Amino acid sequence: MPPTASHTPTVLLAEDDRAIRNALERALTLEGYRVTAVADGVEALAQAHRSRPDVLVLDVMMPGIDGLQVCRVLRAEGDRTPVLMLTALVETADRIAGLDAGADDYVVKPFDVEEVFARLRALLRRAAPASAPAAGSASAPAAGSASAPAAGSASGPVPGTGEPSARGAAPETTGTPGRSGTPGRSGTPGRTGASNGRPGASAAGRFVEAAGLRMDPRARRAWRGRRELELTRTEFELLELLIRNAGIVLDHSTIYDRIWGYDFGPGSKNLAVYVGYLRRKLDEPGAPQLIHTVRGVGYVLRED
Repeated sequence: MPPTASHTPTVLLAEDDRAIRNALERALTLEGYRVTAVADGVEALAQAHRSRPDVLVLDVMMPGIDGLQVCRVLRAEGDRTPVLMLTALVETADRIAGLDAGADDYVVKPFDVEEVFARLRALLRRAAPASAPAAGSASAPAAGSASAPAAGSASGPVPGTGEPSARGAAPETTGTPGRSGTPGRSGTPGRTGASNGRPGASAAGRFVEAAGLRMDPRARRAWRGRRELELTRTEFELLELLIRNAGIVLDHSTIYDRIWGYDFGPGSKNLAVYVGYLRRKLDEPGAPQLIHTVRGVGYVLRED
């Protein structure tokens, strides 16, 4: 969780520019974080293996092993620690490369430290364990939410500046699919009720399902029919958002806000890339496509 009187999150900061590294280390420490600062990717990996931090802040362009490679290695090892990238690269393709490497968010240099604080708070909230549902509740636990970047700060800018899941058959659950309610943040269930023959997401105990898909948010596992899906963290959260709002068209801005915490802008292809990943993993020969594009608006999950 973000810094509180009873909890001090640990941050592993990897930045080869000494001035930026020192300034950001001081700022994070004053904000209430416990910071370990290193100068390159080799040190970052070594430190991450010695003592797992609550969150990593990685510069993309470091000599030797860069931030992207560090992120790929950790993800390949099954380490799901949230990663915030620092980058001077502003092209959409560069941002997508960072997210595809396993990063959860990024900040473009030159940046304001208040924006870094806001994005770290969002990542830590999403990574916090979800509370168990009350007895008899039909809702799955909330997976967390993301916050939009903070507005400008008087502190000023700093100078210079897909996890595979275990295979297995889907467990049996009971219950009739309900009708989803208004869109919510990723991991936040919509209201459910009688299906009346209409598409929607149901939450029978710990499972949510719609359109032949079933998910266990607590175990972070998903199935289409009897086939288990291997999804990265972002793919899982995107699919969960669509299932919980099955039959409802979610616009691009809503999806960006719920999954990444902010809108990449109309020129970004990041969402389309991840929808493409999901479709390839969901689609089956002879079976109907589940994720539909509503041109000029967004995406909807339905079985037709």
